[in-house]
Amino acid sequence: MEKVVLAYSGGLDTSVCVPLLRERYGFDHIVTVVVDVGQPESEIGSAETRARAISDEHVTIDATDEFVTDYIFPLIKANGCYEGYVMGTAIARPLIAKKVVEVADEVGATALAHGCTGKGNDQLRFEAVFRATKYRVIAPMRELELTRDWEIKYAEEKGIPTTVSERRPWSVDENLWSRSIEGGRLEDPSFTPPEEIYEWTTPPLRAPDEPETIEVMFERGVPVGLNGEEIDGVTLITELNATGGKHGVGRTDMMEDRVLGLKARENYEHPAATILLRAHADLERLVLTRAELQFKRIVDDRWSELAYMGLMDEPLYRDLNAFIEKTQERVTGSVKLQLYKGSATPIARESPNALYREELVSFESSALHQRDAEGFSKYHGFQARMQKKIMER
Repeated sequence: MEKVVLAYSGGLDTSVCVPLLRERYGFDHIVTVVVDVGQPESEIGSAETRARAISDEHVTIDATDEFVTDYIFPLIKANGCYEGYVMGTAIARPLIAKKVVEVADEVGATALAHGCTGKGNDQLRFEAVFRATKYRVIAPMRELELTRDWEIKYAEEKGIPTTVSERRPWSVDENLWSRSIEGGRLEDPSFTPPEEIYEWTTPPLRAPDEPETIEVMFERGVPVGLNGEEIDGVTLITELNATGGKHGVGRTDMMEDRVLGLKARENYEHPAATILLRAHADLERLVLTRAELQFKRIVDDRWSELAYMGLMDEPLYRDLNAFIEKTQERVTGSVKLQLYKGSATPIARESPNALYREELVSFESSALHQRDAEGFSKYHGFQARMQKKIMER
């Protein structure tokens, strides 16, 4: 008996993969794997029901805590963001792939499969993990050159229920960190997205007229509490998604440069990610030196690019994390943010490691003698002034 293990989401692409793996590839035992990284319970439940109806064996793995601790927290420390995208889908794919490989080891499979197309990033993120193993890698969507319309009709022929239709052809990926929506008319950059694509966020103009102030607490770069109460990471992110979403915080509509070089229009919702990343970056500005902040921006950008590509086994990724971890030793404190009609604005911050001293910068303080700065001023811009005089001659 030849077994294949399929990374299964419950969506159209992966559902269509099941009969295709039988008909086109000749597998007689298909194991579907759903990895819970914070999807709604209803989505996990419907995916399980669908998987058990069409596959030979099904496994569901709860990896939510691991997702937060080993993937989201490092992302926050690195201010993880790729071209304005907070990387919810990107950061989850290597973890999902890792869990699929573990199942393949347990059931004695000969191949691994995914439902990614040949135009997107996810094929690379899955296969960066899959191809480091002994297993054959199968990608039916890519290998058979399938279109969305063909998949919808094929699913109808096979009696596979899906939430996708020709009227609502959105492809949605959701986890604890973000929700992405793409496909259909959203592929046209000139098309204005209908409000129906959003589920996590209130339209900013219809958000409450009264702003709400929240306080996020950090310990060594990790968010550990909200509004004075220490809570675990999963609960904190869940609460911030609800609170931020109520105020319309965390919508992104962008043109994104995929790894393959293609530009794509992407729509995302990510209230908690927006709040936590802004709070963390604000706290860093209070405690890190100017030189550290300048260099860390370079490191953060490179870290984000590697994470976006799914290259978490790249030695440079580990090297960058070592530097980032060192900087986070002092990133302890709290940040207050005001949530209002789509914005999350830091308005106050404090830390026992703050480099700010009021007695040094206050207009009312005499702790520093202002005349001491005159000598510095004489040499500030010295070469530029010399060059200007030379050119005037």
